[in-house]
Amino acid sequence: MELEKFKGIIPAFYACYDDQGEVSEERTANLCHYLYNKGVKGLYVGGSSGECIYQNIDERKATLKYVAEAVRGKLTLIAHVGAPSTRDSVILAKYAEELGYDALSAIPPIYFKLPESSIYKYWTDIMDSTDLPFIIYNIPQTTGYSLSLNLFKKLIENKKVIGVKNSSMPVMDIERFKAAGGDEFLVFNGPDEQYVSGRLIGADSGIGGTYATMPELLLKANEFVSTGNFADARKVQRDINDIIIALCSLNGNMYSVAKEILKLNGVNVGGVRGPLEPVTGEDLNKVKDIKAIIDNAILKYVR
Repeated sequence: MELEKFKGIIPAFYACYDDQGEVSEERTANLCHYLYNKGVKGLYVGGSSGECIYQNIDERKATLKYVAEAVRGKLTLIAHVGAPSTRDSVILAKYAEELGYDALSAIPPIYFKLPESSIYKYWTDIMDSTDLPFIIYNIPQTTGYSLSLNLFKKLIENKKVIGVKNSSMPVMDIERFKAAGGDEFLVFNGPDEQYVSGRLIGADSGIGGTYATMPELLLKANEFVSTGNFADARKVQRDINDIIIALCSLNGNMYSVAKEILKLNGVNVGGVRGPLEPVTGEDLNKVKDIKAIIDNAILKYVR
């Protein structure tokens, strides 16, 4: 299949709530249009940044629908359908296919420590439920499971598996998955802190939870790497990392900080759902300082 549509900057889409904490169609569409106008390649919908584990099936289906209605055909859309049960994951997968999504993705099963045979069956059952291509999601720091090379090689025997979103911190994992998958297999860099190094060692693209707060900087990083301008690529990565450290420096959850920055940019997507903590008190003033850091960094690279 044509893989170019998956190569570029793909923000992990945030959950968009109204003032009562319910999924908002209007705010979901507004964030879609904001990111589309910034020039991103696609959206990764319903993952960690979308607070998927704190939403029920109907809420997750609503977000998938609202995003598709807003930018289907304009952006590449990847639906994260990982859920605590295979049954729910399959329901979401089939719904994403009905909506016209370009690919599916899923974390491994969570909570119970399962053998690799169960993890393999879980991912395979999702793949078998639709005709859509599938992207493995490796994020051991939250799931407790680190994708082994043996299971990876077994999974990619299935032609529906077109890529892996690798969010483990060792950059070598990207190189190993790319080496095993080959040139026609996609590797997505997950940790935003290592976008440039991930690309240089083999990643074809990037999906990240902080991209929506500074899409201009990630787009520049992509441009610099793609054109071989590695000196400027290192510089913009340094600025991105300074911003990520700032985003994680407040008492509120990082996604709450990101949403407050979007609000300052005129895009209100609501707050976060408990047990994620909101930004409160003096930290709200510090969000303005973080936005200034982002704005100043953008001015360095975008004229």
